[in-house]
Amino acid sequence: MINWKRVYDAPAEDDGYRVLVDRLWPRGIKKCDLACDEWCKTLAPSTELRKAFHSGTLDFAAFTEQYRAELAGQREDGKRLAALAKTQNLTLLYAAKNSAQNHAQVLAAWLGDMVNT
Repeated sequence: MINWKRVYDAPAEDDGYRVLVDRLWPRGIKKCDLACDEWCKTLAPSTELRKAFHSGTLDFAAFTEQYRAELAGQREDGKRLAALAKTQNLTLLYAAKNSAQNHAQVLAAWLGDMVNT
């Protein structure tokens, strides 16, 4: 199972393997205080794409399409996390305020496609 949650939310026992999927370290959290198993910057959106989405230049549909195109170049890291998701829960951690539309959701769906193939 692949889940996503804000990095500021408390860890839960059923989170399983916790991966920070932001390119930048989240504000206000010391590295020694974050309960995560790895920081996977390679699967985060590019700086240009992130800025375009947060500024409103791109809507979520366009962001999703462009982000999936970026992810296509990171299949090896994706396969590694998808393999983990087959054996245990995988929780993708993100810092964005918008919990309804964010890159962790897109990444979870992309990884889910790999798990199911």
